[in-house]
Amino acid sequence: MDQNVQPVQRREEHQSSSTNSPYISIAAQNGGQVSAVVLTQSTFHGDVNVTQNFSSTGSQISVSQISAEYKEFIVDRYKMVEEYNSILDEYVLLDKRYVDLLMIQKHREVKEREQELCSKGQRLQKILNSRNRDEYRRTSILQLFSPDDRGCVQKAVLLQANSGNGKSFTAQKIMLDWASGSLYTDKFDFVFHLKCRELNVTEDTSLEELLSGSITPEQITEVLRSSGRLLFLIDGFDELKLQKTTCTLLTDPHKTAPPKDILIALLQGKMLPKSFLLVTTRSTATPVLSKLLKPPYRFIEILGFSEKGVEEYFQRFFKDEGVALSRKAYECVKANQNLFTACFMPVICWIICIYIKERFQEGADLMSGLETTTSIYVHFVSTLLENHCQDLSHPVHDLLKSLGQLAERGMLEQKVLFDETVEADVSVPPLPMFLCKIPFRKRVHARPKFMVGFVHLSFQEFFTALYYVLLDEDESLRNIRKLLDVTNLGNGDDASAHGRNLNLQHSPVIQFLCGLCNEKVSAACIMETETYSLSVLPSIQTLMKKWILQVIAESGQIREGKVGKGIVFILHCLYELHEEDFVRKAMEAWEEIHLGITTLSTTDCWVLFYCLQCCKQISSLNLACCFGITADMLKMLQPALRRCEKLCLRMEELTDADANDLVLSLGEGNNLRYFRQHKGALSEQIVQSVLITLSKQKTVGVVGFLVKNISAETAVLLVNITQNTEVTDLNIKVNEACDASVCSYLSVSNSAGEFRVRISTYSAQIKPSLSKVHFTCPHTEISSIDWRGFLQTFHRINSSAGIYEGCEEDLVSLLGVLVSVSGLKEVELGFFSLTERWASWVLSIIQACPTIHKLKVDTDMWNGLILEEGVRLLESQKRPDCTLTVSGMRCQKPTDQCTVDPEKRFCHPLMMDLSCNQDVKLQF
Repeated sequence: MDQNVQPVQRREEHQSSSTNSPYISIAAQNGGQVSAVVLTQSTFHGDVNVTQNFSSTGSQISVSQISAEYKEFIVDRYKMVEEYNSILDEYVLLDKRYVDLLMIQKHREVKEREQELCSKGQRLQKILNSRNRDEYRRTSILQLFSPDDRGCVQKAVLLQANSGNGKSFTAQKIMLDWASGSLYTDKFDFVFHLKCRELNVTEDTSLEELLSGSITPEQITEVLRSSGRLLFLIDGFDELKLQKTTCTLLTDPHKTAPPKDILIALLQGKMLPKSFLLVTTRSTATPVLSKLLKPPYRFIEILGFSEKGVEEYFQRFFKDEGVALSRKAYECVKANQNLFTACFMPVICWIICIYIKERFQEGADLMSGLETTTSIYVHFVSTLLENHCQDLSHPVHDLLKSLGQLAERGMLEQKVLFDETVEADVSVPPLPMFLCKIPFRKRVHARPKFMVGFVHLSFQEFFTALYYVLLDEDESLRNIRKLLDVTNLGNGDDASAHGRNLNLQHSPVIQFLCGLCNEKVSAACIMETETYSLSVLPSIQTLMKKWILQVIAESGQIREGKVGKGIVFILHCLYELHEEDFVRKAMEAWEEIHLGITTLSTTDCWVLFYCLQCCKQISSLNLACCFGITADMLKMLQPALRRCEKLCLRMEELTDADANDLVLSLGEGNNLRYFRQHKGALSEQIVQSVLITLSKQKTVGVVGFLVKNISAETAVLLVNITQNTEVTDLNIKVNEACDASVCSYLSVSNSAGEFRVRISTYSAQIKPSLSKVHFTCPHTEISSIDWRGFLQTFHRINSSAGIYEGCEEDLVSLLGVLVSVSGLKEVELGFFSLTERWASWVLSIIQACPTIHKLKVDTDMWNGLILEEGVRLLESQKRPDCTLTVSGMRCQKPTDQCTVDPEKRFCHPLMMDLSCNQDVKLQF
């Protein structure tokens, strides 16, 4: 500072409609030149002191210099964000939280809206991802004021979003990026942020005074006079308390008036008509705003996070804790369909992340406390009520009941959207933050109408359940009993036989009721505010528990195939209730937990695991008819499955990496009654490990694995297990053709003292001469068979397309094995074609094995034939006590019959395409 300049102490206080009053302290003054100005501003973030230095001569103030210094102030003010749970002086950088939102410009049809409102989990994210395409005119903050398809730039943008979808964060991000020089630098010299919540005051003011929270009225005057490149960001129009929406004649920024009138003048273009507007609002206020906002304007809707956005938010939120926690937290949430559905709303995503972070810092399980769907919605409702409902005109209890009244109406009428007049039918105006308004146009109307709905169907279901527990006790019990009576789990095709009909239409409401009965959840309800607390009546808790036990008791009467969804629903009810002692009691009431035919989601497995974990021991769990069980689900269920005395399991895919979880799931001394995999293949080493585990089971039912290769060692191990363990049917199958395998399919079963062996093979290069050997014998004879030699010989015979050196010796060897089996009863053989050589071998078996009473021969129906030379030989069969049946294609021509040259068999056309060939069954 120049030594000739004398300090002047002067404070000028400028009144503003904002609750924060700015003070300007002129530090030094020399003639007409101002050297420094210190602004002290009490802001949303606390007291912020900003020193602004600018130079000007006389009364002429440089607008560019004001802009530069104003931007410094905005960066300092907007770079930090105060979160809902922040304590004093606790902030976080905005860039550590903000993730680009899914914004579209297309008005969707009512059916599309209903689709969005009713979908959950991956299906909802799939729908949102489909909105992220050009046909829905995806846009971004950067493009809000870009030219449209006709090259026009709208001077007003209406940015609509439901509560919790990021309107205010978006507004703050726009302010920060503009001031930082990364947004709209070529469009606007000044961007002013007006929060509608702070404009609900009656004291008159002027636009200059409204904007002077960061720069002086004198500077504002110069800016409004000199610059036409102004953007007014009007944030939260829905929070403006308008008594009427008439036009205003207010045009002068200097003139004082109620703040709301000044805002209307800006919206209508009466004041500063050359300026640009960006207005954020909930959809519930869009009808009013659309009548005020001077057309034309651009309409943009924020849908929330896309799937990619949710993942990015987790990465940003847990950046300080490391990638491992971020990944684990995201995968946990993604695995829970209900949590993942809720995460498309940024505020719920934040709630979930905050909770997970707290659990991590406490060293507790990440998901404890956010396990149930109800707990998520309770936290969400609490957050909005505590932070966005400071000036309620009605008690919270009455407002929630009005929401519930509307929600129940939608449930009973099976609607997610209503005519906007429905709001007048409820006793108290419902809270708009949980509702959305959707425009639609009927052909007979010139102007669009609006429909009202909850921001998602799940909120409609939640508020229905909340409504029932808020009613007086008698009315509450009456409504809940009525709901439970129509929600039955039975066979709709035969109601008279079982007394119940399948009706799960209102099952989510019942699940929310169970969740609200949980004492920890109800204690956290709005539960955290001083104005209202929720306590579910003991009579309601008793009613819900009694109903669950009754359904479980009757589930055994329900025919398999219809019970699946119903049983999964009851498991969800137990999970939402989350009372370990009662869950244990309920699970023990099931003699066998049979989920029937149903497709399990990851959330279903999560729920099933919780319920199983509450039990000390599980008698029987049947998942044999359940589709969709993946390796990740198996890993999740594994600690509980190993405690199942009897287990039936069906998996979509099993690989070497997953086999260890299967081994751990089986445990020792239990009963694996059924297992099937439909994809994947185990290596030889892994399949042998699994087979050894099976040998430690008490019993093995019908169990089959897909493998990469079947060696003689693996085959012998399988047979030995079947011989020494009580096995119903144990089989392995090569998933893809493998020439190194001794066979392609091996099955050994034991029933009523009879041992049945099925050996089959196929090859991608060579059609097997002997494609299968099946036989049945007494169990006591199984040990007499040289399995290794038998399978190796079987493999050699099928490794060549025709006669090879040593072929006759191999055929004699196979015959010797069959002859050595005492009590051989039935034999089934498969040939490529029935030639004279193979017919002779068949007769040798019949003559050498007197106990055989049934022998069946099949030929390859696609390429092979029953040749006349073979038929003539078989006709000489002289054993009347043995029935010989031959099935396949036979040429009906009396002369020049079709023949197959073994050397050219793959060049031969499909035999069944020849008109002279017919499918026959010959019995001798």
